[in-house]
Amino acid sequence: MDPFIAQIIMFGGNFAPRGWAFCNGQLMAISSNNALFSLIGTTYGGDGRSTFALPDLRGRAPIHAGTGPGLTTRPLGYRSGTETVTLTPNQMPQHTHLASATNQAVSQLKLSPETGTSQSPIANGSIGAVGAPPKSSNSALIFNDDDEPSVIQNGMSVQTNVNTQVTLFNSGGSQWHNNMQPYLAVNYIIALYGTYPSRS
Repeated sequence: MDPFIAQIIMFGGNFAPRGWAFCNGQLMAISSNNALFSLIGTTYGGDGRSTFALPDLRGRAPIHAGTGPGLTTRPLGYRSGTETVTLTPNQMPQHTHLASATNQAVSQLKLSPETGTSQSPIANGSIGAVGAPPKSSNSALIFNDDDEPSVIQNGMSVQTNVNTQVTLFNSGGSQWHNNMQPYLAVNYIIALYGTYPSRS
C-alpha cells in the first residue's frame, strides 16, 4: 500500500528509502514537489516562492497540534522546549540562608561615680534605691545584694547604640539541570510521493 504524501513515520534504518526523506528541516524545491508543497506549505519554513522546508524532528519529540484539555494551544509547526534549564529565584521553593552576625562594641554607657544622697530618684541622681537612713552619724549605709539581687531603678532610662553586621552567604551554583525525558533516537521520514490524501 502506498503511503499518503506527507505521511511521517519512524524508520530504524540509517538511510531514507526511495520516495522518502529524512525530517531534517531541509529546504525543498516547490517545482519538483508540488503535491507535497500543496499539503504542508511553509508550515515548517521556506520562502513559499521557490522553496519550502520539511519538518525538523532532529532531537525533538513530536506532539499533536491543537489544544488539549487544560493545556496550552500548540499550532501546527510550533516549536518549543529546551534541553537544559537554569532556575530563576522566582521558580525556587521558599528556603532559608545561613547568616553570620558580627558583634560590635556598645557605644558609651555612662554611670555617675558620685555617692548617692537621696532616697528617691532625682535628676542626675545615682542608680538604685536606699534603705532606711542611718540612725546616727557614726552609721554607714552598705548595699547588699544577698537578699535583693535586683536594683530598683525608678524614673530612669538608659539609651545605647549597638551596631551589628549581618552577612548572608550565597547558596547554589547557578548550574543548569537536564530537562530530557528518557529517550531513544530513531529516524523520522516523510513520504515525498504516494497517494494524495482526500479530506474526510
